Amino acid sequence: MKSILFVASISLLMVSCNGQIKTEDSQSTVQTKDTIATKFQQTSSQKSGLPYLQTSIKDPLFYIDGQLCQHLRKIYQDKNGQLWFGTNVYGIMRYDGEKLEYFDDKDGVDGRITAILEDNKGNVWFGSASGLIKYDGVTFTTFSKQNQDAYSNEVWSVYLDGKGIFWIGTNEGVSRFDGKEFTRFPIPKANVKNPTTVYSYNRITHILEDTKGNMWFGTDGYGISVYDGTQFTFFTEENGLPNNNVSEMMMDSRGDIWIGTYFGGVSMYDGKSFTNFTEKGIIKGIEVGSFYEDKKGTIWFAAENHGVYNYNGKSFTNFNEEQGLNTNGVLSIYQDKEDRFWFGGWGGLFRYDGTSFTSVTAQGPWDK
Repeated sequence: MKSILFVASISLLMVSCNGQIKTEDSQSTVQTKDTIATKFQQTSSQKSGLPYLQTSIKDPLFYIDGQLCQHLRKIYQDKNGQLWFGTNVYGIMRYDGEKLEYFDDKDGVDGRITAILEDNKGNVWFGSASGLIKYDGVTFTTFSKQNQDAYSNEVWSVYLDGKGIFWIGTNEGVSRFDGKEFTRFPIPKANVKNPTTVYSYNRITHILEDTKGNMWFGTDGYGISVYDGTQFTFFTEENGLPNNNVSEMMMDSRGDIWIGTYFGGVSMYDGKSFTNFTEKGIIKGIEVGSFYEDKKGTIWFAAENHGVYNYNGKSFTNFNEEQGLNTNGVLSIYQDKEDRFWFGGWGGLFRYDGTSFTSVTAQGPWDK
């Protein structure tokens, strides 16, 4: 039964976030730059009367009227206040407060965007299906297996430690990158009977560093591997992990580690034991990820087909279609410097104002 679910899950995730065309509207404060290779058509919304961008091929699973794209994976705001949006296949969007731009293979951006972060020099880095991409403010440069000793070009997670070293989780394992060269970092597998995988048995789905300096590696079938600088410790279903197929992890401000899985829901590790909120019936949905802690310390995460949840330290609150979140798959949650909440996923980009959700088009809403 799981093998069927694996195929379905990957099929959904691989659906592209299609590109857009250049629009001009005298009433719009947002300009768009067309760098997407695919063909699109501009139409007008019958409901609002505003022009919007739509793909020439509408996928019924991901299409929402007026959306920016059909599948948005990552959201990040850099030190200059620019918002970056990573799509599933067709590149990157950037909003600088005045205009919306698109970057794709013509600009040196190719493949699915799985991670976005910024180093202390102001360079913005992207994990992608074609390697690790660096943007220096002018150009995009891709570091890949073709010119480096990396495990794989298919990047699933990127972590930048305090020493300025990138830890890169790929489809075939972990590589470390010092800004010039890759070094392979082998991750031993836990002893798991009859392991199953969503994508690859060697895939590292997520990487984080805890308060003690231990490196945590989420795997696709072998639970979690923790490296203390000398040796590895493993957490699997036998140790209380709800599922060995880890989708994402996050350490909160209290030092607790939240873990999302593909088939066991969400759990929290307090340094001693796991608490499985899905097993307790508190959280619906077995595929969980997209963790984020907001400025108030509230924990947010997504549960596929059940919207998003937040946890205020005492109780969980669910947000779904009743609040205007018209998507079953949220892949990224972010609160920017202006306290705007952004949600990306199937159906594109959404804003949350504290009460309800709104689908974001090229015309916004961008500001408060």
